[in-house]
Amino acid sequence: MQQNFPLFQSHLDLAHGFWRRLLNSGDMAIDATCGNGNDTLVLAEILSEKGGGEVIGIDIQEGAIQATRELLQTQLSPAMLDKVHLFHQSHSDFPQMAKTAQVKLVVYNLGYLPRGNKELTTLTGTTLQSVQSALELILPGGAVSITCYPGHAEGAKEEMALHEMFSNLPSALWNVCIHSFPNRKKAPSLILIQRNQTLL
Repeated sequence: MQQNFPLFQSHLDLAHGFWRRLLNSGDMAIDATCGNGNDTLVLAEILSEKGGGEVIGIDIQEGAIQATRELLQTQLSPAMLDKVHLFHQSHSDFPQMAKTAQVKLVVYNLGYLPRGNKELTTLTGTTLQSVQSALELILPGGAVSITCYPGHAEGAKEEMALHEMFSNLPSALWNVCIHSFPNRKKAPSLILIQRNQTLL
């Protein structure tokens, strides 16, 4: 049977397709960089379609949390809104709610807030710290999804540091895949890190 999902259109198509295949009813997903709320909304919609689940959204910028809240309020049912928990804080640490949960997916959309101050970007140090914590949260079979933006200096530094970090993950425990577009100069890339179901 032919499956109808977009192929190679953009890093977001690839990411959203992967999330849809990964998440199931009752799962918890974390958007570690809410931005304007688009990824938070996609996660909530996927889980709603699958039968329900919970979403945690995090952003260090208060304006991003407010934009996310306003978007969700216009798009989600009251029942699903109750399952989305927003936190105004750095992603360098996760809220206690996440640390005591069974987390299936953590997503990052790095860089700066679209239509926001381009001088305020995610930073390599806190991103690495956050991703390390995310790897410790993920259930067997769960994953971390990271969109990188090497088109600006800090984004290129982040991408390089993440590649180095993931190249040292043991293959018995983790599968790492990097999607890039080599014929698109400075195009975003997508890194997918999935924890193996059976841990040795």
